[in-house]
Amino acid sequence: METGSNHRPRGSALRLDAACTVGLPTAGLLPRTTGGRVLDISAVTWMTTIGVIIVLLAVDLAVAAVRPHRVGFREAAAWSVFYVLVAIGFGLWFLSAHGSVFGAEYFAGYIVEKSLSVDNLFVFVIIMATFAVPEEHQHKVLTFGILLALVMRGIFIAVGATLLSLFSFMFLVFGALLLYTALQLFRHRNEDPDVENNVIVKTARRVLPVSDEYDGGKLFTRLDGRRLVTPLFVVLVAIGGVDLLFALDSIPAVFGVTEQPYIVFTANAFALLGLRALFFLVKGLLDRLVYLSAGLAIILAFIGVKLILHWAHVDIDKRIPEVPTPISLGVIITILVVVVIASLLKTRGDTSVTAHAGSLHASRSADREPD
Repeated sequence: METGSNHRPRGSALRLDAACTVGLPTAGLLPRTTGGRVLDISAVTWMTTIGVIIVLLAVDLAVAAVRPHRVGFREAAAWSVFYVLVAIGFGLWFLSAHGSVFGAEYFAGYIVEKSLSVDNLFVFVIIMATFAVPEEHQHKVLTFGILLALVMRGIFIAVGATLLSLFSFMFLVFGALLLYTALQLFRHRNEDPDVENNVIVKTARRVLPVSDEYDGGKLFTRLDGRRLVTPLFVVLVAIGGVDLLFALDSIPAVFGVTEQPYIVFTANAFALLGLRALFFLVKGLLDRLVYLSAGLAIILAFIGVKLILHWAHVDIDKRIPEVPTPISLGVIITILVVVVIASLLKTRGDTSVTAHAGSLHASRSADREPD
């Protein structure tokens, strides 16, 4: 990776319970360099990419809105495979068009975002269970969450890319933030965010008149002539808080493996597009991924160190080594494989062990389990 003042930063991670409490890069941004090469993405390519993503999202939305139904394993598996193949197909095209260096950055970014999205699913499961969302309306909630997440992440990508291009010390800030997040997540890896007592959710319940019934998946209803919001509206508020949190989390993390706004956006978009189907596919498997939070904490810590080394290389001494993208990709894949295998071995034949989403803060309702 080329050093110099034109370098932009990467990653930060903030989690779900924290955020629930509380644009895309334009053509005007200067192209960035990797290994002396310039990634020059034309306006036509940007618009075509955005158009394809909008079409895919529209199809996902249509499936959720036109025919509310319980999503079975076969349907979820088919859609999950489809979205993974779309992401891989795009990556192969991108690699052939822009070279192996940028191609490796895309695949590394996609894997980071996909692994973080699995942790998102833990929280979605908690939200669905907390508010007893009927199964026929769950994919509608998930599609809304994906749409909102795309918008938020587009904005954060533009802001993050600008900050990193202007201030090299932001690499240090993002790296430190990722290390802090990793430490907190590891400390509270056996806890779940307290959604019901979340500030945003509690405020929504206190300020808005909420009905007791979902009323066929409507957001608003009338009872005795009084206009009320349904529990589905409160669920969407909770999902929005989660999206904000994970946008603050995942954007800095992916900037830790690439400085290219186009790669950051596409890695996020393709990882998110398959999230609805993935939710129904792995919902029953999530309880067995007991080491996922610990693995994600290690990945975030690794990316945080990578960012700090990059800052030190640029601002202190160019003799300080950086971590090449292929090594980053190998480390991330290795951690995820070890986490999945170790989790499945740990829970094999032992139904008393249950996975948790992890939290940045100790939860009063935490149900801790022995390590």
